[in-house]
Amino acid sequence: MRASRASATRELILTAAERLFAEHGVFAVSNRQVSEAAEQGNNTAVGYHFGTKADLVRAIARKHSVQIEEIRQRMVAEAGADADLRAWLACLIRPTTEHLADLGNPTWYGRFAAQVTTDPTLRQIMYEESRSSPSLVRISAAINGLLPDMPDEVRAERRDMSRLLIVHMVAERERALADGTPTPRSSWQDTADGMIDALAGLWLAPVSTR
Repeated sequence: MRASRASATRELILTAAERLFAEHGVFAVSNRQVSEAAEQGNNTAVGYHFGTKADLVRAIARKHSVQIEEIRQRMVAEAGADADLRAWLACLIRPTTEHLADLGNPTWYGRFAAQVTTDPTLRQIMYEESRSSPSLVRISAAINGLLPDMPDEVRAERRDMSRLLIVHMVAERERALADGTPTPRSSWQDTADGMIDALAGLWLAPVSTR
């Protein structure tokens, strides 16, 4: 019973923190505000259950990354060895959009991820989650194999561009849905289609030689 109650409390804190961090920024929100939003009478509940703010951010990221990784591993297995660039980009993008679609509206993970990845002290947490993903390693290797003549520095640059486009386009759509404002695409699936189109163009664009 005690363990079950602690688990429920942790989930309440995670949900409240994710929403507040997404809407206001991580360092604009205090542990006291998170505790109050989670309806915890003890203002030290966040520290007791998670430790530091970085630990709380890591727990939120891990909660979603585990579920996204399950979807991505399935897609990578279905793609097969002969998959083309668009298929691998779909494996990169669709797990996140499918996860958010499954969660329903409103969601906060997209905006949370955008806040964290632009924070110089916290972005490493998101990068660590990515580096620990076997499916992302497989996708990166597959894309590299399809573009063997691309210079390493261009490859690194386009990888960064891809990451930023995905993170911020997801956050923008999520924000629009939460605000009830129009979105360019009617669904998360269509949003993924648009990002696949854009990233295919980005990766296949010619490299300037001057």
